[in-house]
Amino acid sequence: MKHPLRKLRLLLHIFRGVLMAALMYPRATPERQQMLIRDWSQCMLKLCGITLVVHSNGETLERGAMVVGNHISWIDIYVIDAWRPTPFVSKAEIADWPVIGWLAKTIGTVFIQRGKRSDAKKIMHQLADILRGGGLITVFPEGTTTDGLAVQPFHTNLFQAAVYAEAPIQPICLMYEDATGRQSLAPAYIGDTSLAESLDMILSASPLTAHLYVGEALAAGEDRRVLAQDTQEAVQAGLDHLRDKTRRRRVLSTVVQ
Repeated sequence: MKHPLRKLRLLLHIFRGVLMAALMYPRATPERQQMLIRDWSQCMLKLCGITLVVHSNGETLERGAMVVGNHISWIDIYVIDAWRPTPFVSKAEIADWPVIGWLAKTIGTVFIQRGKRSDAKKIMHQLADILRGGGLITVFPEGTTTDGLAVQPFHTNLFQAAVYAEAPIQPICLMYEDATGRQSLAPAYIGDTSLAESLDMILSASPLTAHLYVGEALAAGEDRRVLAQDTQEAVQAGLDHLRDKTRRRRVLSTVVQ
């Protein structure tokens, strides 16, 4: 078994999260709930050997906005929650995951059944109501996890919720960096990789840096396809920015040495 002590610490942390979600979270104020999620997620990253660095290129929207980003791994959720906790739209299968599924339900995750148009339409109206009420929601419109080397085409359906609610989009981008200053593929949760195998890859590759780019807000407009394309381009621009920044830092480090 790889990394037994680190996995034991993670297991204890997850157990602590279950107790927190059952005993403290339901009774807490919204502000306190946010703090509990942020602190727990920051500790989760630390135990996985991941340091979070946030790059802001625009105002962070605090209310009534759809946060949209690329999707590389299950750990993305804790990276985003360590920055600014929000509910997520997630595939329905996660609701059945032991412990993690229950935690996701408790903190307001919205689950969607892939390939069911009727379910997508229902979820879209649910998201629009959340946005109109001043809530935040995070979506990954690539529809799947990727290796993070490029931003895949965005599905447009969920963008209709922002159009209906006239809610702005907050583009974000995630990129993981290894100890040598290069983009790491270790967190990529793709193909037939199991959750246990993915965790082993992350722990073996640590220390890692999770770069989170926050882009300028986009107005919803009236056409979800245009909005999806504009958001995809903004997220790709964020990835290009992160790559260029890490490349220049790596070059500078080489020159100094």
